[in-house]
Amino acid sequence: MKIIICGAGQVGWHIARHLAGERNDVTIIDTNAELIRRATDALDVQGVTGFASHPDVLDRAGARDADLIIAATHSDEVNMVTCQVAHSVFQVPRKIARLRSSAYLDAIYSDLYRTDHLPIDVVISPEREVARAAMQRLSAPSTFDAETFLEGRLHLLGISLEPDSPVLNTPLRQLNDMFISLSAVVAGVRRGGKLFAPEPGDQLFEGDQVYVFTLTEDVARTLEIFGKPMAKQESVVIIGAGNVGLAVAQSLEARPERIRVKLIERSRARAEDAADALNRTIVLNGDGLSAELLEEAAVPRADAVLAITDDDKTNILAAVRAKQAGAKLAISLVNDPTLMSLMEPLDIDAFINPRASTVSTILRHIRHGRVRDIYSIGDAEAEVIEAQVLSTSPIAGRAVRDIEFPEGALMGAVRKGERVVKPTGDLRIEEGDIVVIFALVSDIPEVERLLQVSIDFF
Repeated sequence: MKIIICGAGQVGWHIARHLAGERNDVTIIDTNAELIRRATDALDVQGVTGFASHPDVLDRAGARDADLIIAATHSDEVNMVTCQVAHSVFQVPRKIARLRSSAYLDAIYSDLYRTDHLPIDVVISPEREVARAAMQRLSAPSTFDAETFLEGRLHLLGISLEPDSPVLNTPLRQLNDMFISLSAVVAGVRRGGKLFAPEPGDQLFEGDQVYVFTLTEDVARTLEIFGKPMAKQESVVIIGAGNVGLAVAQSLEARPERIRVKLIERSRARAEDAADALNRTIVLNGDGLSAELLEEAAVPRADAVLAITDDDKTNILAAVRAKQAGAKLAISLVNDPTLMSLMEPLDIDAFINPRASTVSTILRHIRHGRVRDIYSIGDAEAEVIEAQVLSTSPIAGRAVRDIEFPEGALMGAVRKGERVVKPTGDLRIEEGDIVVIFALVSDIPEVERLLQVSIDFF
């Protein structure tokens, strides 16, 4: 499949890495020659330097026979024009654009993206994805990562194991025997910086970061068993009133349970806009790093503090200061993946990675073969794939114990009709079942073969 990626920033680079690693013909375009050189040196891709919206640049990139174009530059307008040129001049069949401005995302203007207007097949909003990720973190406050699958019926929880965790030094097989009715499945373990899919005889140790699948009704019990009891959230402080901060505050206001929300914003104009847009949220104008302002916002008594400005260093420092002041939970937005290793030493409870959220969303829209959802884990170390089993799939009609999964893949749950069940050795996978599989990135091609899926478009 021939794919053109416009923008060689973090999102474009990681999408190119995924797609090129799966033997697609990938060309990446950027105005920055250094970024293009970095991409072509590190990845099996071709590079073109220039403006992605210019027809001659798209022509050099091979748009005449491209199957898909992903416009992920930093400019909404460039992304929109790129899709228009790709459609009108080169008849590229499928076009995906990343749009940041909320003005382009209002539902009342959705007709804008019709084929006879502005032909964009899929619009990706990083701000909306990050806001959704922030709400996921708040839904499981004692986790460092959280995502849902199967229409919200299955949760993936990232849990750091503390010295008092009840599951330490217990083989996973024994854990299943101890809690037979529990739906939890440990799918991934990060130990010493390395992520792997565990075997039934593996034990868990202090300091491990584990990824656990569990049903919605078992989330509280799972967290308790892993030493992370759920705490009711009544007060949340948000630092940063940009598109993400505003979206999170609006989502919290829309919750049926009443949560006290305070929003801190350094820009007076932005703070005033946020105050006009929100109903119950208290908006404070000032520096989110100010100890006096944090005290005024009642951060020492807050159940959670979200530092989600557009500056990584501000977010990290604000989260650290909030924890030192007494906040129960601190979550930081971090764009730079090299800073993520600082979260644990700095006692920051969880982080949100906009790049991972956007990459997951783009992959979700371009995989073929009944793939329903994809979530990218860590620094593109692994993926969780939710997919429907086809009649042609090698796993259809076979018991789980007889399926030759690669070493780095593990099935987390199976939906049969309206039932979601924990996979056991004698469970038979049938055509039409929905499976959720954790897979290290190196094993994704083999998982796709088992599911009979490929990178393609519908």
